[in-house]
Amino acid sequence: MNIGIIGTGRVGSALAQRWRALGHDILFGARNPNSEAAKAALAQVSGARIGSLRDAATFGEVVLIAVPGIAVPDAVRACGSLRGKIVIDATNWFGERPEASAPSVAEEIARLAPGARVVKCFNTTGTGNMLDPRYRAQNADMFLCGDDADAKAVVHALASGIGFDVIDVGPLSAAALLEHLAQLWVHLAYRQGLGPNIAWKLLRR
Repeated sequence: MNIGIIGTGRVGSALAQRWRALGHDILFGARNPNSEAAKAALAQVSGARIGSLRDAATFGEVVLIAVPGIAVPDAVRACGSLRGKIVIDATNWFGERPEASAPSVAEEIARLAPGARVVKCFNTTGTGNMLDPRYRAQNADMFLCGDDADAKAVVHALASGIGFDVIDVGPLSAAALLEHLAQLWVHLAYRQGLGPNIAWKLLRR
């Protein structure tokens, strides 16, 4: 599968490493493909390529948005048309939030990119868990939500393929709940001192 990754930060790089190892083709999209951050991301993923944000969006059957929340509106506009694409929103609002008409980043992306098949996923944990979601005898959970069943099935496979147990929490309107869950993970890991080697697990009786 062709996967375009919008952003060259730690989340995009970690997922690119895992997906490339499974045989997916990766094209990073960067505002400046010659920047040091872009070169560093490319160096971590053997066989990946890099281009503009629009290049990555055009290339990808699946397009991962992995930029800071504040940068999402400009990044989505720079992608050009995302109509028909499966767009994974792996972002969160941290700190300043731009003017938005939607309660979550995912819903804002859906508003900015008409016709995109937006799925919220990969936003509720740290990159260490993306690189290795195994905790002793069990896998960490990864949550997703969206309004397109076929798109969610593709994203479910991408998450389970790298070792997560995947939980579908419903429609895209649930995305704000996942963004709050991400804030709680950061609070526990860094403000409460638990460290990043923690993960979510839904237990059933």
